[in-house]
Amino acid sequence: MNYLNMKDEKLIPVVMELNSLLADYNIYYQKLRSFHWNVLGKNFFDLHIQFEDMYNDAKVKIDAIAERILTLRHHPVSNFSDYLKISSIEEASVLATDQEMVEILLNDHKTILAQMTDVISKSEKVGDEGTIDLIGAYIRELEKSSWMLNAWSKSTDEQLKKDEIKS
Repeated sequence: MNYLNMKDEKLIPVVMELNSLLADYNIYYQKLRSFHWNVLGKNFFDLHIQFEDMYNDAKVKIDAIAERILTLRHHPVSNFSDYLKISSIEEASVLATDQEMVEILLNDHKTILAQMTDVISKSEKVGDEGTIDLIGAYIRELEKSSWMLNAWSKSTDEQLKKDEIKS
């Protein structure tokens, strides 16, 4: 039964981009778990908790992305070997410092945000409002996480732009 007002063949580019995003999120999720387990130093307590919050959030998103692919009547990629092949996110060493971990995650965020933009672009072409809505919210949330990690990595003497925007 076709319960969507979209043709299956037009959804294939959307599903392909969603599967790439699913792969990215799975590698990112595992990296967060690794960083959570392996962070050391004076920032241990802050980052240990933050990484746990982030991997719990990623776990929810992984499930929702896979379920969106199923909603579009396709199968999500589900083998880790396939994730490693199609993901733009790379694995990371457990020997990274806390600062390096945050920098790695910020780079991953750039990659994931770019993939989300690709998903939305393909979704707009076929009028897939459900995917646009889902991923649009994820963009906003990941941008906020990026801002917070970036703020953590700054020294206290660094400031935001000093230009005042007047309306």
